[in-house]
Amino acid sequence: MPTSFKQMLAEQQLVRVFALGRVVHPILIEMFGLAGGYHGFWLDCEHSNLTTDQLVTAGLAARANAFDCFARIPPTGYWQVTQCLETGMGGVMAAQIHSADHAEEFVKWTKFSPRGTRGMNVGGRDGNYSHRPPAEFVEQTNREQFVAIQIETLGALEDADAIAAIDGVDLLFVGPADLSLCLGVVGEFHHDKLWDGIERVAAACRNHGKAWGAVTPNPEFADRAIELGCLMPTFGNDVLTLRRGVDALKSAFGRHF
Repeated sequence: MPTSFKQMLAEQQLVRVFALGRVVHPILIEMFGLAGGYHGFWLDCEHSNLTTDQLVTAGLAARANAFDCFARIPPTGYWQVTQCLETGMGGVMAAQIHSADHAEEFVKWTKFSPRGTRGMNVGGRDGNYSHRPPAEFVEQTNREQFVAIQIETLGALEDADAIAAIDGVDLLFVGPADLSLCLGVVGEFHHDKLWDGIERVAAACRNHGKAWGAVTPNPEFADRAIELGCLMPTFGNDVLTLRRGVDALKSAFGRHF
């Protein structure tokens, strides 16, 4: 079994991940696995309408390559959280959170009573397709499922400390594209205004013993984020991998184009 993101973060390990959203296929997951160095990935269910079958297949491919994985989803309803977890995702991350109260509602959707309001069904992958006793399933799932909150809105940034304090939140995750947009410096990933916000997230996590992660648009951004304590940098995604691969091929065979 792969070591979980939650365990690695608790041990202060640097967790290197990639993201998939447009091209979700087990071959691509396996190629990242064979490349080495990555600990897993997350699936973008916010910008892509991924199906249940795609999540199930991605979860199978993750376990086959000793990867952990989670799904990023919009906070639209408790049922979507449950469905993602039952496919075999190691956890979920909420996109477009606007306040600490909003984050608290999402966390409750991920947890069974008494912490939350999730409905129980042991027939999914997280229940080992009914092989896990219900009481054990509830206790272990509440303890082990990974929950992240994305900080990419002005409201979430304002409430970053309160969000980091929430019981059940394992990670705050900076979305620099949307955060730079909200801060009026869209796409300026090295602007002081953006980094002031990122440092605020880092401080909130230090205050409450939580980890933080980020999409890293370029190596310089990654270096600075890791120096500030980022433990889950996202190094690339499916589209970037394919685009740069095509660019590299065109460059290598440039005289023929």
